[in-house]
Order: sequence, then C-alpha cells, then structure tokens
Amino acid sequence: MASVKLTNVQKIYDNNVVAVHDFNLEIKDKEFVVFVGPSGCGKSTTLRMIAGLEEISGGTVEIDGEVVNDLQPKDRNIAMVFQNYALYPHMTVFDNIAFSLRLKKVPEDVIFNKVTNAAEILGITEYLMRKPRALSGGQRQRVAIGRAMVRDSKVFLMDEPLSNLDAKLRNQMRAEIILLRQKLDTTFVYVTHDQTEAMTLGDRIVIMKDGYIMQVGTPTEVFERPANLFVAEFIGAPKMNIMHTELKKEGSDYYVTPFGAHIKVTGEKGELLEKQGINGGEIILGVRPEHIVLAKDGAEGSIPVTLEVNEMMGSELHLHVYTEDGTRIIVRVPTIDLSEEERSRLVNGAKLSITFAGKVMHFFDKETEKNLLY
Repeated sequence: MASVKLTNVQKIYDNNVVAVHDFNLEIKDKEFVVFVGPSGCGKSTTLRMIAGLEEISGGTVEIDGEVVNDLQPKDRNIAMVFQNYALYPHMTVFDNIAFSLRLKKVPEDVIFNKVTNAAEILGITEYLMRKPRALSGGQRQRVAIGRAMVRDSKVFLMDEPLSNLDAKLRNQMRAEIILLRQKLDTTFVYVTHDQTEAMTLGDRIVIMKDGYIMQVGTPTEVFERPANLFVAEFIGAPKMNIMHTELKKEGSDYYVTPFGAHIKVTGEKGELLEKQGINGGEIILGVRPEHIVLAKDGAEGSIPVTLEVNEMMGSELHLHVYTEDGTRIIVRVPTIDLSEEERSRLVNGAKLSITFAGKVMHFFDKETEKNLLY
C-alpha cells in the first residue's frame, strides 16, 4: 500500500483563476482521508491532481515516496471511483469489472478469480451477467467500486461516489464503504460535500473553502475544537448557532451576555480563556443546537424567544426560534424528555425561554473569526 504527500500544490487555470492554493497534506499508509467543503472549494480538483487527471500548476504530489507530477494516470497505480459510475453500457457487469485487467493482458483465469472475489465482497455476484441499465444506482456504484478493487492499486480515490443516490441508499452505501475499507485495508482519499459522510467515514477530515485548507483533524477534533467560524458552522447538523455578544471578566470568572442574559463560562473553557490571557470584549459566540435547552421563563441566564417553526424529526424536535432582535436560533429537543403538556406548548408563535451551559460555548474572534481557545 502507499502514503500520499502533497507539498505546496497549486492549481491555476488559464484565466488566472486559482482553484487550489498552496495545499500541503501528508496521508499515511492505509489512512482514510476525506476532503469536504462546499461546491467550488477545490476538493475534486485536488483529487484529480492526485489522480493525474488535472495538470499540477505548482508543487509536488508523491505516491509511496515517488513524485508523480509527470506520470500518466495509468502509471500512478491508483484506482478512481467517479460520481457518475462511468460504466460501459454495452458490457456486462463482469466485463466492466474485468476491463482494466484485460487491457493489461492478465490471464483469463486470474481475471475470473479477481472479478468473482470482488463481486462476492460487494454482494453483486448475481448481477455479473447483467448490463448496467438493468441495475439500480446502488448496484451500479458497487460495480464501479469493484472495477477499482481488482486493479490492486496502492491508493483508492473516490469522487463524491454517493451523491447520485437517494438518502436511504446513501446511508446503506456509506456503511458498505466502511466495511469495504476494513476488508481492503488500503489508502483511501474520498471527496464529498456531505459533512455526515465525512464525519462517519474519515480517519481525518480536510475541510476546504475557496481552495484553502481551513482545518485538518479527526472527526472529534473538528467537531469539538473547530479552528474557525467556517469550520464550526460547516460541521454539525443543524449547524452551530452564532451570536454576537460580549465576553466579560469579573474577578477570576468569565461571563457572556447574549441578548441580555448573564451566563457564566464554566469548566475547561473558562480555564483556557484565563490561560490565553483574554480579558473580554466583543466576540462571536457559538453554541450547537443540541446544547441549547428550554428554560423556565424569567430564570437566571434565560433568553426569551418566539417559536417560528417546529420540525418533528422522530426522536427529536428541531425548534426554530427567534430572539427579540430577530436573531434565528435552532434548538434540538429530544422528544423522550418532553411531557404531553410541554409538547402541546410548542406551537408556532409560542413564547419560550432558552439557555445553555457555560461549558458548551465556542468563542471566535470578531475580526478574524478564528477560535480564541485553540
């Protein structure tokens, strides 16, 4: 298997549009790394430069210690799975999977063993004699993955392979990719715009925006310690609630004052503020929807809000509320915690109060939007 190293990689198109800026990343052998970000952030372009499908404008790409900038895609010993499957419609599933092996003049008995083994792992043995048009989207994607598997490549590259599938099938295929990774035990580089895919699949996540890396870390690191406001809002569903407020230091304690409330910062967050030597001032405060709770009206630290939309999500409610100044906030409330009386109150236009604990806050610089603590 192989490691992948990108050093100062750039992609500049003819009209001087920079798609990828000074990209530096080392992917370890057998690591599963996910590039994630909004459309146009440069994640697919970066993957295509690793594959050799896009010319590199600057920097170097190494696979297993060898610089591959000038190597053709077929000589890089990589396998790629595309968003649109890229299957030959006139060939059977067997022939689609076997295609690259036949180009290499691999003996037919070896081809048979490799294709049937891949088909068994992917659960598509019964479809080997069918044409792609007779398969569902999920089955076609398995064929595309099978075609990549038989190449015995050093690195698997996957470019939004699940984006054309419906939600139920996407969840199923996500679980199958996790199982496939365990069986193959190879290096994966995976591109997606879906942060749920990134969080569930990746050993590490590379979050990108406008061609720049915003943060690289494990799913836990980027969720609990986002480097900046962009990462904080991008990772997590529903996205983090953002409030412009003031951080105050009173003696050795810190408080925030969102919408007139007075909430003490507790636990590790308070200690880190002290360690960083922060004395207070205007900040951007972030609190995730699952960390906001309903409070008694008028209770200390409570914020009065009006309920605008109540989304029933099964095990939880997503309450869309707004404050007196019109700031929108989303609150996730587990349905198991609510009595029938409490649930009956949650109608559009209802006057409620919310609050949050001091240990769940995230603090960002008002100007740079960088995390003040990490």
